[in-house]
Amino acid sequence: MTGRPPNDLLRQLTHQDFELLAPHLQPVELAASHVLHHAGDDVAAVHFPCGPALVSFAVPVEDDREVESLLVGREGAVGIAAGRSPSLAYSRIVVKLGGSLVRLPLRALEQAQQRSATLQEAFSRYADCQFAQLLQTAACNAAHSIEQRAAKWILSAKASIGGAEIPLTHEQLAGMLGVSRSYASRVIQMFKARRILATRRGAILILDGAALEARACCCNDWVRKHFDEVLGGAAPADG
Repeated sequence: MTGRPPNDLLRQLTHQDFELLAPHLQPVELAASHVLHHAGDDVAAVHFPCGPALVSFAVPVEDDREVESLLVGREGAVGIAAGRSPSLAYSRIVVKLGGSLVRLPLRALEQAQQRSATLQEAFSRYADCQFAQLLQTAACNAAHSIEQRAAKWILSAKASIGGAEIPLTHEQLAGMLGVSRSYASRVIQMFKARRILATRRGAILILDGAALEARACCCNDWVRKHFDEVLGGAAPADG
């Protein structure tokens, strides 16, 4: 493909490092709910979300429920932390918000890293940041209220999309929070009553971003700070 895709991790690479990957990059358009990997699948490719596309890691828990443990947008990639092939997906990895992604065979990345120490370092640094996101999410789930976490997730989606209308259903938000759909709906209704959010069919509209930020926890800020320090500016979709 010609030119760099709108993905922060790819855009941060040096010209020489990007050229090692460019012949192997394949643009794809994927719809919401498209499953990249089921738990236990071999991970053979890295996916780089571009633009508004978001990918989530859904970890199974009891009662056939899943909890979102990580949300990855245009700041990063999915599949890197799996390590060198062969590797297995621990969670279900699914497209949360549809859009453009770029696919790179994991083997091609490994071969390029063998040729470039700076490329290997760049992806190692991103893997460190992704691990930090997972740690912060675990702490957030234990320490913060459903209201705080809902505000955080919605702001995360807004940061990735770049707009106030989030194509997110109550059911999808429930999956992010690890609660029932009815519980997620009650939280949304509370925000609507305070004129912080409005809803449209299949979407959530942010009316008062400042008020939503005031009700969110600070987890996104902590993770963003780590991204800034380690990668020098890439902003995560979620902390």
